[in-house]
Amino acid sequence: MKRVELIDVSKSYDKQVDVISNIDVTIEPGEFFVLVGPSGCGKSTMLRMIAGLEEITDGVLQIGGKIANHLSPDKRELSMVFQNYALYPHLTVRQNITFGLDVKKVKKAVQTERANEVAEMLGLTGFLKRKPRELSGGQRQRVALARAIVSEAPICLMDEPLSNLDAKLRAHMRTEIRRIQRKLGITMIYVTHDQVEAMTMGDRIMILHEGKIQQVGKPVDIYNFPANPFVATFIGSPPMNVSPARMEPTKSGIFIEDTIHIPMNEDQLIASSARSLLAGIRPEQIKPVLTGSEVGNKIQVEVTNVEILGNETVFSFQVGQREWMAKWSGQWDIAIGDHVPILLGSEFFCVFDEETGELIRKPEGLEHLSIAKEVSL
Repeated sequence: MKRVELIDVSKSYDKQVDVISNIDVTIEPGEFFVLVGPSGCGKSTMLRMIAGLEEITDGVLQIGGKIANHLSPDKRELSMVFQNYALYPHLTVRQNITFGLDVKKVKKAVQTERANEVAEMLGLTGFLKRKPRELSGGQRQRVALARAIVSEAPICLMDEPLSNLDAKLRAHMRTEIRRIQRKLGITMIYVTHDQVEAMTMGDRIMILHEGKIQQVGKPVDIYNFPANPFVATFIGSPPMNVSPARMEPTKSGIFIEDTIHIPMNEDQLIASSARSLLAGIRPEQIKPVLTGSEVGNKIQVEVTNVEILGNETVFSFQVGQREWMAKWSGQWDIAIGDHVPILLGSEFFCVFDEETGELIRKPEGLEHLSIAKEVSL
């Protein structure tokens, strides 16, 4: 296991505009670290710089405590799985898996032993004599993964390896990759644009936007306490509802879109000296009014769209100029045009400085649920 450190790393192709700017992050040994962000944000470029496939314009890359800026890819002791798998079509599965070992002139007996071991781990034992064209997408992905694992490199880089798979197979392979990483104890740096992959796989995730770090942390912390409105709306499905808000001098709290008053302690807002605000709440934190005795801010909304997904119901409604969404567990008898009472608890709201994007008020009451670890059944 090795630590990877990027110290004030930047990348520019024309020496004028940075596609990656001032990246400072430490990836711990044995960590599953996920780089996530929209297309074009620079995450694959960052991965290729770590791999040695792109030059670093400024800053320092350290691998295992040693400066690696000018090391060739083969000297960095890492393996990589590409988005397109990059399998050799004329070689068998076994030959594809052991290709890197062959280049390094590892003994044939060792190659065979390692190939058999990793093939059994990934369920490829029955496919070792086949060519890539005879395999499904998921099988090819596993061959590419096997080739990376068999090298026994302490660091493994993955560039959107599941993007070509169907949804069911992606879910399965997420579990498999995480299991293998834990078993081998390797440091894994994983690039994806899929926030579900990031949330379910990463020990920590780093969100990039326009080449800059937006937030680094544990998935649940980023979900609960997004650093800025971009993170709030990028992480989560459906995304956080975010609208302009203002403080009302004559009333305690804020007004959202000049239509909804949310009572809250103003100390944090006043201390921030923010001139304009953004308020946000997660769709699942918008609660139904069932008995009328619930405590909180109750309003009636008109449903503009509804999706009943079996295990949950998602519906939309208008708040000023913006459309908000609510997500309720279970199946609800709701139709477009219905007027539905909802509960907006002030404790669940994030408040951001609209100009700087800074989170100036965190939501409250989002403690993790607990379960008894030892129970007599």
